This record gives sequence, C-alpha cells and structure tokens, in this order.
Amino acid sequence: MNPTPRATPSSTLPAALPATLHAARLGLARGWIEFKQSLTNPQEIGFTLVTSVSIVVVLYFQRDATLPGTDMPLAAASLPSILGLIVAFNGLVGAVGALAVEREDGTLLRAKALPQGMVGYLVGRVVSLSLGAVISLLIVLVAGLFMVPQVSGAGLGGWLTVAWVTALGLVATLPLGAVIGSLARSPQGAAGLSMLTVGALTAVSGIFYPISALAGWLQGIAHVFPLYWLGLGMRSALLPDAAAAVEIGGSWRPVETVVVLVAWAVAGLLLAPPILRRMARRESGSAVQARRDRALQRIG
Repeated sequence: MNPTPRATPSSTLPAALPATLHAARLGLARGWIEFKQSLTNPQEIGFTLVTSVSIVVVLYFQRDATLPGTDMPLAAASLPSILGLIVAFNGLVGAVGALAVEREDGTLLRAKALPQGMVGYLVGRVVSLSLGAVISLLIVLVAGLFMVPQVSGAGLGGWLTVAWVTALGLVATLPLGAVIGSLARSPQGAAGLSMLTVGALTAVSGIFYPISALAGWLQGIAHVFPLYWLGLGMRSALLPDAAAAVEIGGSWRPVETVVVLVAWAVAGLLLAPPILRRMARRESGSAVQARRDRALQRIG
C-alpha cells in the first residue's frame, strides 16, 4: 500500500491563506495592472490632463491676488484646499463611475462568481483609482510649486503630512464612493448622484472659504464627512502656522483629522464589501443583457 503523498509547501500555501487576505492580494495585483492600462488609454489620460490643467489655470489667475486683510496670496490659500478636493473627487466620483460602468459591462457579475470576489474587486478598484488620483495630485502640486513659491517652504514634516492625508483620504472616500455607486441604477444616474454629493459637501466644507463663515449647523454637517478634514489636513501641511487663526478653534486639529479619516476608512472597508455582494446577488446574465439592449436602443 503506497503511503499518501505529502502536499508540498507551495501547493498548500494558497489554501492556508485566509480567503479574504488571498482575495485582497489578488486585488492589489489587479489594481496595479488596471492602473498601467489606464496610462495607455487616451480618454482617461485626456480627462486627467484637462481637469488638472483647468485647476492650474485657476491658480495662475489667483497668483497676484491676496486674501482680504492679509498679505497671503490667494493661490497659496487655495492650493492646499484644492488638493484635498482632488483626493475626495477622485475617491468619490471615480469609484461611483467605475462601479456603474462595470456593473453594466458584466465585470461585477464575473467578480461575483469568485470566492471573496467582491473583496478582491474593491481592493483592486481602491488601488487603481488611488494611483490615478496621485497622478492628478502631482500635476497640480508640481505646477503649484512654481506659481506659489510660499508652498515650497513646507519642510519634511509638511510633505509627510500631505502623504498621510492623501493616503487616508483615498481609503476613506473610495469605499464610500463604491457604496454610493451601488445605489445608482445606471451610469447616468451614478454620475448625477456622485456630482450632487461632491458638490453639496464642497459647499459646506470650507474648501474655497473659511468654514467659520458658515452657520453652526452647516459646520456640524461638514465635520461629519471626510472632505472638510482633507482640506484642513492639506492646509496644515502647506500653510504657515499663523494661518490656523481662521480655522475653528484656531488650530489645525491633526488628531481629530486622523480619527475622522481613519473612522471613515474602517467603516467603508467593512461596509462596502457586503453592500457590493448584496448588489451583485441581484446581478445576472439576463440583467446585464437587458441593460445592454436598453443602452443600444438609446444610441439607436
């Protein structure tokens, strides 16, 4: 009687890994591949360049203006907040748009068929969209350094703050975007819903003017969502300490910034996979085909 052959370590390793961690590892690889593919897509590259250049043009026209009652250039005050808005915009709108499109073309249906497929899908989307957001951020930041020399004095601590605010902001907003995208019925509805969400949050989050000028109840709403904290974190990194005087409490509140962004990141990463799984359970080949037929009818 032949002894039962032993499994080699290499053959047992994937099985020994927890299914969720294995799916997350595959998602990391997928996200990197999708990002590299996006760099060869003229439409995606064109959108990134157009939006980034538009922001740079706004900063260019602000370079000689100053904030009322101060000698601080308006562009220096605007640039950090705009960087925070770029992070939130790419996180929310990017995730909503990607989810809507990939729901239409059957990508979610294919992910649904894999063990822990929604986890791998979500991680892949977080990675690819985060890398795309970093490209937009760098374009605006590098251009801003030439037009707003005051920002170049941030120092090592300031640039490290930019890095961790960006990382936490993306992880906090991308899963939230996926949840919002799961509520939309079509790419058109997803686009409208995401722009409405970002526009409403931008209006109350002190991105373009001090939040202290708003009513107290609006300030309370802004404090709940990550966009205000993204702008505050970027301003704390790139503006002088004296600029904190116009903030609530006259402080940059770094601890609160970390706590809120981490809370959103944890909540999003815990809630998004089951919500996506629930949405994917309603997906079927016939549903995908029906949406394609409706889209062709609209085109025709």
